[in-house]
Formats: sequence, structure tokens, C-alpha cells
Amino acid sequence: MVENANTRRRGAMLMRSTGLGKTELLAEIIGLKRQGDYLIMEVHTISPVFWKIRSGLSRRDLWMLIKALLKMEVIGFLLNFPAWSKEPKHPGEF
Repeated sequence: MVENANTRRRGAMLMRSTGLGKTELLAEIIGLKRQGDYLIMEVHTISPVFWKIRSGLSRRDLWMLIKALLKMEVIGFLLNFPAWSKEPKHPGEF
């Protein structure tokens, strides 16, 4: 992943797909809006391609996300306040 001032200024969400091989996408969440029985999350990839990706999250998806956020490992991650001001280190292969 090549970092420059533009990628550091934006979000640092990393995405991978089995359909893209070893390609890693850098993305940022642009918005979240309700559409019927779904919340539509819009993500823009900013490197190496510029794609607009939308995901429809149902209530079951959100419940799974809330349960995952309540795990101690995640709570510890969120409460590590000094890390919020640092540039994240790459997680390696994921």
C-alpha cells in the first residue's frame, strides 16, 4: 500500500476480496442512511481504484455487529485512547 498525504487524511479502512487476489483496497465510509428495512452504508475506495460500494445492513446484521462490538477484545481496542491519534500499523495478512 502506498501512503501519501491524501490517504492519511482520509479513512484507513482496509478491504480484501478473494475475487481480487492479493489486492488490498483502502476505503472510507461516506455515509449511512435508512432505506426501507435496511441501513445503506456507502463506502468509497480511494486506492488503488476509485469505487463506490454500497452495503445493505438488515436488523440482524446490526445485531451481530453490536454483539461483536461488546466483546472485551473490541472494547479494549476502542478504549486505547493514545492509539486514536496515531497512524495505524498495517495488520499484515488478513
